[in-house]
Amino acid sequence: MESMPKEDQCRIDESSREHFRREIPGIVDQLVLSCEGSDCFEHVSPEPIPSRESIIALIEKVRKILFPGYFISTPVDRINLGYYFGQEVTGLFEALAEQITLSIRHECLRYDLPCTQCLERGHEAAINFLEEMPGLRKALAKDVIAAREGDPAAQSYDEIIFSYPGLSAVTVYRMAHQLYEQGVPLIPRIMTEYAHSETGIDIHPGAHIGESFFIDHGTGVVIGQTTEIGDHVRIYQSVTLGSISLPKGALENLRKKKRHPTIEDDVIIYAGASILGGETVIGARSVIGGNVWITESVPPDTKVFLKTPKLIFKGATSEGTIKI
Repeated sequence: MESMPKEDQCRIDESSREHFRREIPGIVDQLVLSCEGSDCFEHVSPEPIPSRESIIALIEKVRKILFPGYFISTPVDRINLGYYFGQEVTGLFEALAEQITLSIRHECLRYDLPCTQCLERGHEAAINFLEEMPGLRKALAKDVIAAREGDPAAQSYDEIIFSYPGLSAVTVYRMAHQLYEQGVPLIPRIMTEYAHSETGIDIHPGAHIGESFFIDHGTGVVIGQTTEIGDHVRIYQSVTLGSISLPKGALENLRKKKRHPTIEDDVIIYAGASILGGETVIGARSVIGGNVWITESVPPDTKVFLKTPKLIFKGATSEGTIKI
């Protein structure tokens, strides 16, 4: 069969493309119409909302101040340290105040709340955050030391700061928790969910976590909103500090109640353990073994572990059959 000339095929392709493009206006009309119903979520408004990309950039700005010299490409020394902090803190203030103001204004307009002076509150919250940064640096220094003392594989503090996902997640949590305690909407959760997506560690910004906290490996760790964790606590991958699942109708009554466990000082929780419930307290200096399921309190100085399972080894005999 004689092939079609190339120019003729191109005309057919262009005609086909235009045929399908004529469908686009109708699709656009349907999309616009869908924004009129109550069964879809939208934010069609001239008022800007907080930017997820800007909040992620804020995390990096804060990290550069909390760990000066680590996350930049130019050197910082004692001579230019004041200049460095001056530049970074001023830029952080402007960017943070803007996003906090947008988040407060969004809440007011979205839910028809009375005016709460969002611009002034945004600047005040940003300054309050900056004032807490020396304390955040000290808290994170203790977390770094806890990681070095808790992990024999850690070769240096630098290695921990640069590469440990547990420290990365806790760093973002401590930023977000400070904003959460000020009542800043949206931003704290965006921060911690970004850290969750990056590290596999899910820490709600409302949780209360003490000093010298170490998450080893970290993937799959979940720490719920009303969790309380004391000082010098160490947990491993896939640990859940969660709530007990309840029927849908009971959820609203529990939103402002304690739903997650309390972990007292010097507790170690090994991989895969699930500790659930707002009345559950793990007493100080206790050790919780791997893969256990706990929904009731544990006294101080207690070890909780599963009975060693019976292992079955299967191997081939000389005749090729399986022997158990």
